[in-house]
Amino acid sequence: MEFEEEPCRMKDEDTEEQTDSLEANEDKPYPFQKQHRHFTNEDGNATVLQNFKQKLTVITGVQGSFTCTECGKSFTKKGTLTVHMSVHSGEKTFTCAQCGKSYKRKPNLKLHMRVHTGERPYTCTQCGKSFFQKGHLNDHMRVHTGEKPFTCPQCGKSFAFRSTLKDHLLSHTGVRSFSCDQCDKTFVLESKLKTHLKIHAGVKPHVCSFCGESFAYLETLKGHESVHTGVKPHVCCECTKSFSTTSDLKKHQRIHTGEKPYKCSHCGKCFTRSGIMRDHERVHTGEKPYQCSSCGKKFTVSSTLIKHKKKHCPKLSK
Repeated sequence: MEFEEEPCRMKDEDTEEQTDSLEANEDKPYPFQKQHRHFTNEDGNATVLQNFKQKLTVITGVQGSFTCTECGKSFTKKGTLTVHMSVHSGEKTFTCAQCGKSYKRKPNLKLHMRVHTGERPYTCTQCGKSFFQKGHLNDHMRVHTGEKPFTCPQCGKSFAFRSTLKDHLLSHTGVRSFSCDQCDKTFVLESKLKTHLKIHAGVKPHVCSFCGESFAYLETLKGHESVHTGVKPHVCCECTKSFSTTSDLKKHQRIHTGEKPYKCSHCGKCFTRSGIMRDHERVHTGEKPYQCSSCGKKFTVSSTLIKHKKKHCPKLSK
């Protein structure tokens, strides 16, 4: 994935020497007074010097501009046009000597090289965390300021990051394109599916520091550790009810906001939680994944199975 370059930072290699030469001349007063070449108009008055006119042309681009044959865009420097042409050709002339990855522009390669060098020149003044790019630091600062400039056009919910909004918008579509091949669960995002697969693989990298119990998810560990500590740091600003994890708080807050981000793909009904929506969708599909190990009876939701066991198979419910 290419890094986004910072605006107005790029210099064209093909014209660096010309630019340096021009800047050197600018240090001298009135450079156009050398080698005067005057022209006379109809009134007999001298016109602007040709040298000055040529220099002005380079700055303004009125004459001698370089035009892209593909899209018609014009540039004042040939080097800038050469760089622009890579947009159409797809050519990636700047290659990393470490890993061989190629880029269309030199500034992008310079940003990439920080992955290898470990250079992080942009540091947060609030917490000291460092970043490869200035844009990443700007994004991070919203964690401290609380700014959420990206708003969902469907429900009005705001987010600190554009990528988070993009993920959120998928929840409104009801499309769950990523399915677990080991159970019936489906996911909107591939990243969520990968995290879920840890359950089947038995991977539990998050260990409780109090009792040693392991968990597949960090959020689950945090919720578990609150049993030991009794700490519930996430407080609802509406009713002051507290929760051990941010995810539990977010789910609770939907009671106050009325937000129902999970939409049934069959009938359009909306729900506050994804699990409730999945249980509902089985009404349409007829799927009954929960089976009593004693009598073989199947159910659409786990809570119904638990009730069944307590009433009809009490030995199994213990």
